[in-house]
Amino acid sequence: MSDEKFMREALKEAKKAYEKEEVPVGAVIVMGDKIIARAHNLKETKNNATAHAEILAINKASKKLNNWRLSNCTMYVTLEPCNMCKGAIREARLKEVVVGTLDPKSKEYNLELTPGVLAEECEEILKKFFKELRK
Repeated sequence: MSDEKFMREALKEAKKAYEKEEVPVGAVIVMGDKIIARAHNLKETKNNATAHAEILAINKASKKLNNWRLSNCTMYVTLEPCNMCKGAIREARLKEVVVGTLDPKSKEYNLELTPGVLAEECEEILKKFFKELRK
């Protein structure tokens, strides 16, 4: 199937969100030439800030494959993913993301970070975990 065909499926999901008065964003995840997950924004419906189309699709695909690693998969999403979704996409190891339109507001939100609080302790538990994992 072509990129346009899969993006049309993502648009179908966006229309479902629109009908629910959600921000109309849809996503599908494809493995090979088969859609394995589809989702649309449900942030308002679920009263959940993380219920973005991309996150919901990743969750469905991971459940279907019984694996959080989606390295053989491509996501088609109608709007450029936000930073949260970009992070989830990286963590899920998706090999490619095909985007319908860019988000002009994607760089507007600046999060204020306060780094270094109990840094040694936080770093130590991570180092210990990965050291033991490698044994």
